[in-house]
Formats: sequence, structure tokens, C-alpha cells
Amino acid sequence: ALLALQVEILALGRKCIVITTDVTAEGAATKIIEQAESGLGGLDILVNNAGGNSFSVALQSMKFSGWQKTMALNLDSIVHLIQAALPALLQSGNASIINVSSVAGLRGAPLMSHYGAAKAALISLTQSLAIEVATQGVRVNALVPGWIETDLTDFLRAEDTVEQGLLSQVPMGRWGRSDEIAQGALFLASDASSFMTGQVLVLDGGQSARG
Repeated sequence: ALLALQVEILALGRKCIVITTDVTAEGAATKIIEQAESGLGGLDILVNNAGGNSFSVALQSMKFSGWQKTMALNLDSIVHLIQAALPALLQSGNASIINVSSVAGLRGAPLMSHYGAAKAALISLTQSLAIEVATQGVRVNALVPGWIETDLTDFLRAEDTVEQGLLSQVPMGRWGRSDEIAQGALFLASDASSFMTGQVLVLDGGQSARG
């Protein structure tokens, strides 16, 4: 899928490179950023979209190794990528960092406390970093999706009872689409949000409005 997308982008006359790696591996962030800078001629936008979750794990029975694995993917890898990318982003003078969090980071997330904690920490990281680099030409915002129709949520949509239970939390009564999230990311990456930093853009069909 990535290679097909690359072909499509190159056909438009744009630069595109594909890098597949484990973002939690030691040194991965540095290699990713170095290859991106070399292949693209610099960096203006960093979207931290890597993440994942093991559902239905109570904290009481959770192995600490599972907690660490979740933090490594959803938080630590993003810290490494930001640190590796910041020199190039600061040099850009008009850059944007977009950290993809989750509604699980906005309120209690029973049976996935490790994931919720990581995503909440990511929002805090976003706000803190935004203040640190506010006068240096780098904006930092968080994008918070709700329940989105993707391959990762196929198993949740496969059972009607589970799906109905999830959608009952969403006032709009449907799954979000990946293109709707992409539009949010595009807004945060563009000059349309040039006076916006340290903010949380929530795209969840009204789910978080329930409190």
C-alpha cells in the first residue's frame, strides 16, 4: 500500500520516499529523520502517527512488560523522533509538529489504562513543547481521533454488539473515516493554522462532548 501511494505521489511530480522500520528500535528515529532530510531536501512537517493498543487488559493483571511496550510505541518513539527532527524543523522557520493522540487520552480508559496514559502524556508533551519552541518557528499541536474505520478496528466492527456499544458513545452515530482525520492533519500542517499551537484538535463525532 505504501509503495502504491509512493507511485501516486511521484506521478504528481512530488518527492516521496518510503521507509519501513520499527520506530521503537534503538537508533530508528535518527535513521528515519536522516533519510527523510536527505531524500526530501529538508523537513517542514512531522506527523507522529505511530501507535497501537492491546485492548481489554485490566491494570491489576497487566504485565509491566506490556505497559513498557505500549509506552515505547505510543510515547517514547515520538519523543525520539521529535528530538531527532527538531534541528531541521527549527532551521525551516515555518514548521509544524502534529502528534496523533486519542480520545482515550482525554478521559478514563478502562481496560486500556496503559494506552490512555500514553496518549494523555502525549497531549501534555504537545503543550509543553509548543511553549518551548513557540518563538522559533515551530508549531506543535495534537490531533485526537475517536473511533475511526481502519484495518486496526476491523475486529471491533466484526461483532454487531460490540460495534453498537461503541457507536452508542458517539453522538453522530457512526465511525469516522481516515480521510476526515487526514483533513485535520492537513489543516494543522498548513498555514491555515499559522496562529495555532499547543492545541488539541478533536475529531470524534462528539464523543468527548459527553464528558
